[in-house]
Amino acid sequence: MTDKHLEDQWDSWIANNPVSDMEDISEDLVRDLLIKDLTFASKMTVEEYTLYQKWCETHHKYPTKEISTLFGKETVLCDNEQGTLINNIKSNVWFPEDLDDYLKLEPVLEYTDDSGTIMKDSLYDSIQIEKKRNKNLPVVWNTIRDFTSTMKNNSNIGRNLNYLVKDNVTGKYLGLICISSDFLDLTPRDQFIGWERTKKTQGHMINYTAIGSTIVPLQPLGYNYVGGKLLALLCLSDEVQSRWKSQYGDTLVGVTTTSLYGKNKMGGLSQYDGLKHWKKMGFSSGSVSYECTKPTISLLLKWLAKNHTRKYFEWYQAKKPSGQPYKRDHRNRSYTFAYSKLGIPKDIIKSEHYRGIYFSPLYDNTCEFLKGDITEKDLKKSFDTSYQYLTNLWKEKYASKRIRSLKEQNRVSGETLFYDDLIYMDWQETKDKYISQVGR
Repeated sequence: MTDKHLEDQWDSWIANNPVSDMEDISEDLVRDLLIKDLTFASKMTVEEYTLYQKWCETHHKYPTKEISTLFGKETVLCDNEQGTLINNIKSNVWFPEDLDDYLKLEPVLEYTDDSGTIMKDSLYDSIQIEKKRNKNLPVVWNTIRDFTSTMKNNSNIGRNLNYLVKDNVTGKYLGLICISSDFLDLTPRDQFIGWERTKKTQGHMINYTAIGSTIVPLQPLGYNYVGGKLLALLCLSDEVQSRWKSQYGDTLVGVTTTSLYGKNKMGGLSQYDGLKHWKKMGFSSGSVSYECTKPTISLLLKWLAKNHTRKYFEWYQAKKPSGQPYKRDHRNRSYTFAYSKLGIPKDIIKSEHYRGIYFSPLYDNTCEFLKGDITEKDLKKSFDTSYQYLTNLWKEKYASKRIRSLKEQNRVSGETLFYDDLIYMDWQETKDKYISQVGR
């Protein structure tokens, strides 16, 4: 991006948004609200904070109102179409009539574009929903994501392939996958590859890998049949590789993912541990930044716009010729800058939270290619990435063992764990009911 291109944008934007017209937000008010939000979050465990973000997200995206009925007051969604869509999705989640029905499954990935529209699907042809829940995600994918994972539904800047995972026989939903632009720096993975940063960036080799940013099975597939392992395997499928190549022009040679928990997880392993074709690299070294509530962030951005206008413009308004944000990681950059200027205590900004890092090389010589030692024509495929092979691997090696063990222990679950009741619950009710489900 040339300086002139940036300056032309700046001249146009500031002419239409003079500083004198911007709302003057009290610095003390912004500081007090930030400290209040961050202090509240920093006192939580990882599980509590994860669930709290989900609760805040749900109440922001699905506002309710109170109405009068013959039976008294009732709390309902402000948008009736949201309720219609939620109920249709819930009625089309795969649920086995017999515990061995998983053997009949034929999982396929249904690509859902990022235009905010619903791809043709007979289940939803009658539902006309124009409103986007999220700027980059289609409404059906996004709604399922909102209520099938306790992790906050964050959109990713950059490349994204969003998939509904369905059973080709029944058309029922099995889960969700999103394949996104890979993390630029993950030390254990980079050491495994032998990657230097200049090769990743200047050589653009980071474009030949991706990350499974969303790998979420629906229940009870996830619990009873380790459905997360199925979805992780499907991230490596021919469909994903083919679409990555056709959509972005780069051959996909490896896939990364991270677990919700790392060293601090109590009483269990990640769904990626011991999973064939996925290698555990180690743990992330970083920390996780706590997030403030939407109203507080809104005031913070107004304060930034008024008091640090040029920086606000470059973070939130300026675009590259490609249409992407001018500044990479602009939100975190802007928050870090603002916290420094406002004197926010460092001990309430971030938590030490390690995550497991996993990497799947799709070729025997993936590392050599990413280091630039060989060309694309020299790549040698590591394993079969067809639906059939990956599905059979899951059924025979993982699902059968899991359901057999659960039956022997009388621990088979009949829960669907669709978290739409969070819409109507306060924070304490949410914590009491769902804290034990975080990460499932």
